[in-house]
Amino acid sequence: MPSENPDRAPVRVLRRAASVLGRGRVAFVRGWAHPRLKWPKRVAAGVAVLLVVPILTAGVSLRLQYAGDPAPGTRTRERDAVWLGHAWVDGRNGEARLAELVRRMRGTGIRDLYVHAGPLEHDGGLPAARYPKARWLVDAVRRELPGVRVQAWLGDVLSTEGKTGLDLGERATRERVVRSARQVLDAGFAGVHFDLEPLHSGDRDYLSLLDDVHEVTRAHRAPLSVAAHQIDPLPSLHSVAGFVAGHPKWWSQSYFGAVARRVDQIAVMSYDTAMPMESLYGGYVAQQTRLAIEATPRGTDLLMGLPAFHTDDIGHRESAETVAAAVRGARLGLSREDARRERFGVALYVDFAATPGDWAAYRRDWGAPKSD
Repeated sequence: MPSENPDRAPVRVLRRAASVLGRGRVAFVRGWAHPRLKWPKRVAAGVAVLLVVPILTAGVSLRLQYAGDPAPGTRTRERDAVWLGHAWVDGRNGEARLAELVRRMRGTGIRDLYVHAGPLEHDGGLPAARYPKARWLVDAVRRELPGVRVQAWLGDVLSTEGKTGLDLGERATRERVVRSARQVLDAGFAGVHFDLEPLHSGDRDYLSLLDDVHEVTRAHRAPLSVAAHQIDPLPSLHSVAGFVAGHPKWWSQSYFGAVARRVDQIAVMSYDTAMPMESLYGGYVAQQTRLAIEATPRGTDLLMGLPAFHTDDIGHRESAETVAAAVRGARLGLSREDARRERFGVALYVDFAATPGDWAAYRRDWGAPKSD
């Protein structure tokens, strides 16, 4: 029996990988073994194989993560949250919108409202004029939705990837952020929720800020909450992304854990993944849920973000990133890692873009009592 032509082996590997995803053809490398194919073309074809095979393998892996059934009881623990826009504290939303919000919240597991009270100034300050209706909202929620907390969502663009933005490396800036946190608590908010981006993995100044702010929130008996970047799906992927694109999208799992140990609540922004299919996105959320549970102390609330917004761009396909897929992925990850974990929930982003279908998916698939 003649030995196999070594030039054909990569084609066979690629065909086998492609067939797993239901594709029987790899026509774009048919010329690999052609005797007249020059070496530059062979090199280019080889590079294509090296790129395509890992992508196919990753796709198969994520699809498998989405397979199976969630464990019984993986439903709301009544620790869920929703991000709310600035219109709730600047006077644009009134009594009619409030009544609608109350109706939507009742009967769900939502305990926290992250209400946009910023943005922070680049120097860390926060003018009180940015949230003139905060007391009205806090008092109304306390009256109409007992047990639901209104947290001040404080965010800003960091200077990590540009010439302007909030610089956490400046001690004076961090001190002003701490004062801003104290300021919103004195204004009646029940907690502080930070969303500072882009925040690079390993940033020690951010950890220092959290330590300082946590002293303030503990003194007020209020929660400190943060929105967190996703965790490396592959080891050190954030370093590769930082080198190639200048934007290290992910955090290392160890850094995620360092942040989680310094707060009372951490919400993973598990969207904007560029996944092309709902099953792949759901599998990715399942993987992220498992990684986050591994890194988060049992005394810290862990929430997985739900994409209740509808845009199509390079990082987000609304047909793939759905609330239903995210909830199922979160339930599968929870089932496999720690199905009985109590300090776990989901967080919808964002109220002004969420559709009735988004809310229906949340209620149907997650917001029911803890029994199937």
